[in-house]
Amino acid sequence: MRGRAAYAIPRKIRESMKIRPGQKLIMVAEERSIRLLPERSMKELRELLRGIPGEFEREPDREL
Repeated sequence: MRGRAAYAIPRKIRESMKIRPGQKLIMVAEERSIRLLPERSMKELRELLRGIPGEFEREPDREL
């Protein structure tokens, strides 16, 4: 780790995760490790939701 908290992510990992230069990452602390997750834009998140049905059947004890 450098003094400015800059991190080097190996090229193979960047390419496999489609991390772009300058893209922000979210750090999640776990028990004995840190997980880096790429921050997604609203457009990317909408693409993830496309095709997921909006209507679903609720369980009887979950009715509004």
